[in-house]
Amino acid sequence: PGVADHAPTSVSEYQAIARVVRHYIDGAKSGRGDDMKPAFHEDATIFVYVGDNLFAGSIEQLFAWNDENGPATGLQARIASIDLIGTVATVRLELDDWTGYRFTDLFTLLQVDGEWKIMNKIFHLHL
Repeated sequence: PGVADHAPTSVSEYQAIARVVRHYIDGAKSGRGDDMKPAFHEDATIFVYVGDNLFAGSIEQLFAWNDENGPATGLQARIASIDLIGTVATVRLELDDWTGYRFTDLFTLLQVDGEWKIMNKIFHLHL
């Protein structure tokens, strides 16, 4: 099948993905893991190296860390890219001044029952 056989992706899908990421950003700013939860699938995972140690597992760890870390009132966030292929997507998010730190987050999303959910988060802490 050629490209012409597929309907073009609607701008509304990109907007829906951006709204999901906004839940995550709002939770970072409020310092409340519960504010982030709507962005993530219940089985979502997180992976990152902290020094030489791999931090991996349930996204619940992010919510707990966020609750402990507190509000990031000075946080600046920018969606650098959204790559959308049918029912899957990737998002690159640049975050500056998350309580003094700068991060690059990479998310994979899946459209589950018509709703976009973050399935995995990996990130880089800029030192």
